[in-house]
Amino acid sequence: MLHAIPDVIRSGVSFAIVLGILVFVHEFGHYLAARWCGVHVEVFSIGFGRAIASWVDRRGTRWKLAWLPLGGYVKMHGQERLQDVTAETRASWIAGRTFHEKPVYKRAIIVAAGPIANFLLAMVLFAGLFASMGKPVTLPVVGGVLAGSAADHAGLKTNDRIDSIAGQPIHSFEDIQRIITSHPDDTMSLVIARGDATRTVVVHTGAQEVGGRRVGLLGIRGGMVQYHHVPLGAALLGGVTQTWDVTSETVSGIAQMIAGTRGTADLGGPLRIAQLSGQVAELGIASLVSFIALLSVNLGLINLFPIPVLDGGHLLFYAAEAIRGRPLPVRAQEYGFRAGLAVLASLFIFATWNDLSNIGVFHWVAHLIG
Repeated sequence: MLHAIPDVIRSGVSFAIVLGILVFVHEFGHYLAARWCGVHVEVFSIGFGRAIASWVDRRGTRWKLAWLPLGGYVKMHGQERLQDVTAETRASWIAGRTFHEKPVYKRAIIVAAGPIANFLLAMVLFAGLFASMGKPVTLPVVGGVLAGSAADHAGLKTNDRIDSIAGQPIHSFEDIQRIITSHPDDTMSLVIARGDATRTVVVHTGAQEVGGRRVGLLGIRGGMVQYHHVPLGAALLGGVTQTWDVTSETVSGIAQMIAGTRGTADLGGPLRIAQLSGQVAELGIASLVSFIALLSVNLGLINLFPIPVLDGGHLLFYAAEAIRGRPLPVRAQEYGFRAGLAVLASLFIFATWNDLSNIGVFHWVAHLIG
C-alpha cells in the first residue's frame, strides 16, 4: 500500500508513526516510574502545542495528542523548582505526591526510566524479528568491490564467496571484517568460490588509522542476507545482544567524531529521519521495525548524554546532589541549563544543515541561481 503513496506523504506518515512510537515508549517509561515512586502525573502528551484530542483518566492524568509531532513530555506534580512557583501554587501541591520532595534516588529512577524504556523497546523489537523471521546473517559474499582497493588489486569480483582467510574458515561477512581489520598492511591468502570453481588469491590489505589504532582494509561490500531460524530463547538473547552491539557501535562512532577520526556527514536530524522513514517503510514491515529499534537505541543514548536539559544532564545534577548532600546552587543549575540549550541548538542546526545538504536543497538552490 505504501508503494502507491507519493514520497513526501509516505515520508511524513512514516515519520509520524516512527517518532510517535519512540516518544510514547520513552515518556511511558517516565510515567510508570513516576507512579511506582508515588508521584502524581498531571499530563502525558505526545506532541507539543494545541491538543488534537485529550482525555482525563480516573487518576487525574490528562492524556493528550498535540498537533506538532516532534516529541512529547510527562508533566509531574510539583516538578517545578520551589523558587519558580508562587506560594499559592505550592499550597495546592498534594503532600507526598510531588516530584521535588522525593529522595534523590527516586527522582533519578524516574528520569532514567525514559532512556531505559527505549533500550527495552529495541530488545523486544529485535527479539520479535528474530523469533518471527529468523536471525539475519550477512553471507561472506562480495556485494561490490571498491575501485583501487586491496580487493580490486587482488582480482576479487562481485558474487565471489570467501570461504577462508589465512586458513581460518569464514561463515559470515562479520568474520571477514573481524579478520581483515586485525591485519592492517598485511599479505594474506583467501580461498574463494567463483561459480563452480574454487581458487586461492593473495591480497595485500590496506591500512587506516581509526580511533588511535591501525585497522586493515579490504575494500568490499556485503550484500546477501540469509535468515536463520532460531528458537525463542535464542531470539530473546539475540535481542539483547543486538541492542548491545548497536549501542556500542553508536558510542564508538560518536567517540570517533569527537576525536576527529571520523567525519560528521552521517550526523542527521529530523529531516533525515523523515526521509529514511519513508524509504524504509517502502521496503516492508520488517525493515521498518528494525529501523524503529535502531532509532530507539539512539534516542536512549542521546537522552543519556550529560547535557543539562536532557535526562543525562538531570542525572548529572542528581549525582552531584547525592555527593554534596544538597542540590547544586540555583545559579549553577541555571548556567548549566543555558549551556545545555546552546549545545542542543547548535547540534540541531548542524544536523539540519547536513540533512539539507544530503537531500540536495543547496544544490537545487544553486541550480536556480545559475
